[in-house]
Amino acid sequence: MRIGELARATGVSVRALRHYEDEGLIRPARGDNGYREYCAGAEDVVRQIRGLIEAGLPTRIVRDILPYLDGPAALLPRVPCQEMIDQVAAQREQLDRRIRCLTRNREALDAYLRDARAAATRLTPA
Repeated sequence: MRIGELARATGVSVRALRHYEDEGLIRPARGDNGYREYCAGAEDVVRQIRGLIEAGLPTRIVRDILPYLDGPAALLPRVPCQEMIDQVAAQREQLDRRIRCLTRNREALDAYLRDARAAATRLTPA
């Protein structure tokens, strides 16, 4: 199957598929004409990649997890190793830090808007 067919079958853009290849997540064969040729199981692997990315995992962790997944619908290895658990926990902590930062930014913007609206109300003629 070619890249456009895989994109249609999985709902993933051609650009994303090329990115997955660049990241070493999928490895298509190349035909004599240079076109990418994907095997029958590629659809399942792409769906696993999407599921892991949608769960918030970066591609570097997805690359480590993929070889240990059992079955086409699996997103978790049968026996997760401590290293994988540690990587996912570190990713979650990083996400928590970003959420705290974004929350502070939102609160600062709320205060700014409150002050700006109050100032605009005082300056608007009745």
